[in-house]
Amino acid sequence: MSPSPRRWLRVLVERLSAKSSAERALLLQGVTTARALPKGEVINDLSAVEFRVFSQWGEDGIIEWLVAHVPVPNTRFVEFGVEDFTEANCRFLLEHRNWKGLVMDGSERNMDAVKSSRLSWMYDLTAKTAFVNAENINALIEEGGFAGPLGLLSIDIDGNDYWVWEAISAAEPAIVVCEYNPILGDTRPIVVPYDPDFRRDKSHYSHLYFGCSVAALRQLAAEKGYTFLGTNANGINAFFVKNELAGSVLPLLKAQKAFPSRHRDSRDRDGSLSYAGGRDRFRLIQDMPVMDVETGETLLLRDIEAPYSEAWLKAMD
Repeated sequence: MSPSPRRWLRVLVERLSAKSSAERALLLQGVTTARALPKGEVINDLSAVEFRVFSQWGEDGIIEWLVAHVPVPNTRFVEFGVEDFTEANCRFLLEHRNWKGLVMDGSERNMDAVKSSRLSWMYDLTAKTAFVNAENINALIEEGGFAGPLGLLSIDIDGNDYWVWEAISAAEPAIVVCEYNPILGDTRPIVVPYDPDFRRDKSHYSHLYFGCSVAALRQLAAEKGYTFLGTNANGINAFFVKNELAGSVLPLLKAQKAFPSRHRDSRDRDGSLSYAGGRDRFRLIQDMPVMDVETGETLLLRDIEAPYSEAWLKAMD
């Protein structure tokens, strides 16, 4: 016997209420943790201030620590590659500090979910459906009304992150958070060659061939006038601040440390998780081409000499 429509409605309301209560409790815990972060005190590296509310790893804590110390020009953010914004780097900024934001994702379904959520009326949040690439990013920022100075820019598109940040000229963020691919190592500034239609799940069956090394991001940041501050402990996102603002945080960091990763999200040829770890992940994609952005040379990943520093090798093993 099928449940009545009224019964289904009651179940749906109960589930939504439970989800809302859980999110409020999570936010309260995040706010409490944020207030306990060290203010004006020296820390070892960015991993010391990590905590997670809505971010995938510890980015919420790092961002909270940064905006508490960096004199940002305004409280506006742009983040793309957010899926439905359930898990994102800037959502805690939105809900805890009431920042104004522009979020973008290539899925219309994901952006419709954001537009129909309570976040769209409780906060000043703009959601745009767009497959971001180097050719359209400036127009998207301008059309969204976020050109000029920004408090924070977060880039996480699992592919052309390097090339898109290189192309951005419409916005001037004080703080930049950008994803890197730790499997590409930390010694050479290498990048997956640009393809405006790049898809991580299509580029290689393992899903491990994408993005750029942290060394490539550091070189690009220096060219654009940004100082590297470090990465999260899981080796996913790197953090940068404009050179003229770096004096507010550099004295508080003992080390500007880049971390390798231990996550094992590789896929087999059937699309199932294969759990490759350590250096085995590098071997899976070693026959794929990469570009050295310092020399302009394109070569196979296996031809890169010593892609990992000794510190990274020790941390991975």
